[in-house]
Amino acid sequence: MKRLEMVRMLLHKAAQDEAVLEKLAGDPQFDDETLGFHAQQAVEKLLKAWLSYLEVDYPKVHRIETLLDLLGTKGKSLPEDLAGVTRLTPFATVFRYDDLPLAADVDREGLVPLVRKVRAFVEKQVGGLVQ
Repeated sequence: MKRLEMVRMLLHKAAQDEAVLEKLAGDPQFDDETLGFHAQQAVEKLLKAWLSYLEVDYPKVHRIETLLDLLGTKGKSLPEDLAGVTRLTPFATVFRYDDLPLAADVDREGLVPLVRKVRAFVEKQVGGLVQ
């Protein structure tokens, strides 16, 4: 797959996870693990889209920190106000197969705005490649 096709595909796949997150976020029937998983998946795909745009190979990982480290090799990073995306990593790894600790404090209402901010930032970085 060509680089720009990969970027577009990853942006599209991220939008799918974001749409699920937006739909479920206000419904208390859905648990925090499910919301966190879709937020993590959206951010992961957005970062992989950016890496693809920069022609940086990345491993098949769900660890957001690894993707951010790879961006750092190109002198790129998310703005400070988005540094909290790393807290999403456990939703694709640990909490996907384990329950959240009872004391976990998930900001359900903050997940959608966080993903939207990451999307807006990444889309700005990749220029006019959106849809």
